[in-house]
Amino acid sequence: MIAERLRPILEAEYPRFSREEMARRRRAVEGLLGNAGCDHLVFCGANRFGSAVQWLTGWPVTAEAVGVLTPRERDALFVQYHNHVPLARRLAADADVTWGGQSAIASALAELKKRGARPNKVATLGLVSAEQHAALTAAFGAVASLNKAYVRLRMIKSAEELDWLRIGAHFSDLGMAALRDGVRPGLTERELGDLVERAYVKLGGTNVIHYFGVTRMRDPQIAVPAQFPSTRVVAAGDIVFAEISAAFWDYPGQVLRSVALGEPTPLYRDLHATADAAFDAIAAVLRDGAMPAQVIEAARVIEDAGFTTIDDLLHGYGGGYLPPILGSASRPAGPVPDEPFRAGMTVVIQPNVTTRDHKAGVQTGEMVLITREGVERMHAMERGFLSLSP
Repeated sequence: MIAERLRPILEAEYPRFSREEMARRRRAVEGLLGNAGCDHLVFCGANRFGSAVQWLTGWPVTAEAVGVLTPRERDALFVQYHNHVPLARRLAADADVTWGGQSAIASALAELKKRGARPNKVATLGLVSAEQHAALTAAFGAVASLNKAYVRLRMIKSAEELDWLRIGAHFSDLGMAALRDGVRPGLTERELGDLVERAYVKLGGTNVIHYFGVTRMRDPQIAVPAQFPSTRVVAAGDIVFAEISAAFWDYPGQVLRSVALGEPTPLYRDLHATADAAFDAIAAVLRDGAMPAQVIEAARVIEDAGFTTIDDLLHGYGGGYLPPILGSASRPAGPVPDEPFRAGMTVVIQPNVTTRDHKAGVQTGEMVLITREGVERMHAMERGFLSLSP
C-alpha cells in the first residue's frame, strides 16, 4: 500500500512540486550558468526525452520543446505541436508558453536576440540536435554545454523528489506483483507486458521498461531479459525473470525479480543464492562516504561462486540513468569512479548473476536511497526467488 501522506500527490488533477522546490532548481541551474560564464540557457527536449524541460518547467516533453532561461526573467518555452500548447500552459504555469511555429529553435533564437544575448554567452542543456547546435553557433558563436553539470545536480534528490520516486517505486512493485500473480503456462511474453502495465496505468503510472527473459531451467539459453518481448510461450519448468520500471511522471522505480514455474533446479538455486548474497553485501557497504570500489569488492561473492554478470552491478537512478555506473570485477563497466556515494542519492542495486557461458541467469534487485547510516528501501515487493506451482 502507498503511504497515506503521498495520496494527495497521486490524486491531484495534475501534481506539482512546491514553489520552493521549483525555485531551488532554478537557483541551481542559474549557478551552473554563472559558472560557465554565460547569461542565457537554451534547454531542449524532443520525442518525450529531455528531463531538464520537465525539471525546470513542469512540462513533460512530447514532440519538441525548446526553452530559454535568463536570470531574473520568466522562462520562454516553445512547444510543438500547436495542440499541445494549452496543456503546456497549464503545467508550465511559470513560463511564457507559445507554439514554436515552423521551428522551435528559430523561435528561441529570436527570443535570445530580444533579450540581448551576446556572442559566446549562451549555454545549452538537454538533447540539442546538430541542426539546433548549428543555428545557435551561427547566431551566437561558441555555446557551452551544461549537461555534465546538470547530471550531477540530479544525483542528489530533494525530499519532494523522493516522495515522487516512492510513488514510482510503488507502481513498479504493482507491475512486478501482477507478473508474480498472473504468470502461467500458455501466456506469451507480450501478454506478460499486458499484465504488468494494467497494474499501474489505471492509477496514473507510465511504462518505462518491462524486460522479460523466459527460458527452460533444465536447458537454459537466455541469461538476461530482452528489451523487446517475443511470442515465446511460457511453459511449466520455465524461469521468468524481469526488470520493471514504472514512473509517476518523470520519477520511476526499478525492481528486478525471478520467478520459477516449478521447482528451481540446483543451478538456479545457486545463481539466485549468489545474487542475494551479492545484494546484501553491497547494501551493507553503501552509505554516505562509501566508495564505488567497496561495492565492487563486496560483490566478489559472484566470482567466488564461479559466476559472472552481464548487466551493470549498480547505477544511479531518478532523473536519468545516472552515475556511478559500476560493473562487477569480471564484467567491468569502465574505470572505477573515485567519488564517494552521498546521502540523498538513489541507486539501483542489481547483481544479476549469470553463468560464465551466459546461458543461464537470474534477476534480483531494486532501487534504494542512500542515507548517512546505510540504505533505505524504496520498494515493498518481497525479495527472494519466487517459486510457483505451474
